[in-house]
Amino acid sequence: MFTTFFHELKAAKIPVSLREYLTLMQALGADLASRRVEDFYYLARACLVKDERHLDRFDQVFGHVFKGLDLMSETGTAEIPAEWLRAVAELNLTDEQKREIEALGGWDKIMEELQKRLDEQKGRHQGGNKWIGTGGTSPFGAYGYNPAGIRIGQKESRHQRAIKVWDKREFRDLDENVEIGTRNIKVALRRLRQFARTGAAEELDLDGTIRSTAHKGYLDIHLRPERRNAVKVLMFFDVGGSMDWHIKGVEELFSAARTEFKHLEYFYFHNCIYEGVWRDNARRWTDKTATMDVLHTYPADYKVFVVGDASMSPYEISHPGGSVEHMNPEPGAAWLKRLTDVYPHAVWLNPVADEQHWSWTPSIGMIQRLMGGRMYPLTLDGLDRAMRELMR
Repeated sequence: MFTTFFHELKAAKIPVSLREYLTLMQALGADLASRRVEDFYYLARACLVKDERHLDRFDQVFGHVFKGLDLMSETGTAEIPAEWLRAVAELNLTDEQKREIEALGGWDKIMEELQKRLDEQKGRHQGGNKWIGTGGTSPFGAYGYNPAGIRIGQKESRHQRAIKVWDKREFRDLDENVEIGTRNIKVALRRLRQFARTGAAEELDLDGTIRSTAHKGYLDIHLRPERRNAVKVLMFFDVGGSMDWHIKGVEELFSAARTEFKHLEYFYFHNCIYEGVWRDNARRWTDKTATMDVLHTYPADYKVFVVGDASMSPYEISHPGGSVEHMNPEPGAAWLKRLTDVYPHAVWLNPVADEQHWSWTPSIGMIQRLMGGRMYPLTLDGLDRAMRELMR
C-alpha cells in the first residue's frame, strides 16, 4: 500500500524522494501516527510535501490511495467485530409492538450502557434487547428497532431514531450547475437583490449622454460604473443522511443562488452547526473551517440562509457530545445562538414542505425557537416569506 502511495505521488508530479519515503517508514515504525488515519495524513504530508503548491495534488492522491479508511478517529478506539453486525435477518415490528418498547433512558444512561456492553460482550448477538447486534430491540446495533439508541454498522437510516451513529459516512458536494427545475426559485431570490454601482466607469450612461448632449449642443458621452448586485449572502447546507430525500430541491436552490448572488459564500454542516464547518465534503475531516472564524470573517451585513430539515436527535442540539458523528464540546444550541447574535438577518429554510409535519419532530421545534421563529419551508411561498424577512 505504501509503495503504491509513493509511486502515485511520483505519477502526480509531486517531487518526493526515496529518502523522504524511508523517513516516513521510520516514523511509522516509531508509531508516530498513533494508528490513526488522520495523524498518518499529517505525518505523510510533513515528510513528503516540501512546497505548499503541491498540497492539493497530495490530498487527491491520498484520498485515492487510501479511500475507504475511516478518518473518524475522534469517535473512539474500540473495534466491534464485523461478525457481530452481520445482518442475517431484519426485524419488522407492527406499530403496536413499537409502542410497547421502552427507551433505555436519557443520553447519559445510553452512553454509560454502551461502554458496559463494549467491556462485557464477548461474542456475536442477534435478535435480543440488550447486546450489540442485529435484528433485535437493543439500543445498540443494526437492522432492529429501539426508540432511542446508537446505530452501529448499519448501511443507512431506517427509522430515524438513533441519537448517535457509529458509521463512516460520505457525502458529495452540491452541484452548482444543476438544471433548474423551475425558474420561480430565481424569481423569488431576486427580491433580495440590492443594486449598487461600484468600480470603474465602463458602461454607457445613455440617459446622461442624451441629457448632456442636448444641453451642450454637441456629443458629450457619459460613462458610469456597471450596475451590480451588492447584497452579500452566507449559506450553510446540511448534508446529514435525512437530507438525501431533499437533494434535488436543495441543489436547485444552490444553483439559483450561485447565479443570482455575486457575493456568495457557503459551507456544509452535518445536522446542526457546531464548532467546525467545511467547503468540500470529500475533505471534511481534514480541512474544516472553525465556525468562530466564519463569524469573525464575514460581517453582520451578510444575509444568512441555513438549509436543512432540522430532523435529528434533540441531544444533538441540547447536549455536549450529542452529535451523531463526533464528540462536540458545546451543544448545537450554543452555536446557533452565536450565529443569530452575529447575523440579525438569518433564516432557516426547511425542505420538509408541509409545515404541519414539523410538529411531529421535536428537534424542528427546538431549531425554530433558536432561530426566533424564522424557519420557512423550501417552497416558493416559503422562499418569498423568507426574502421579505431578510429585507426588513
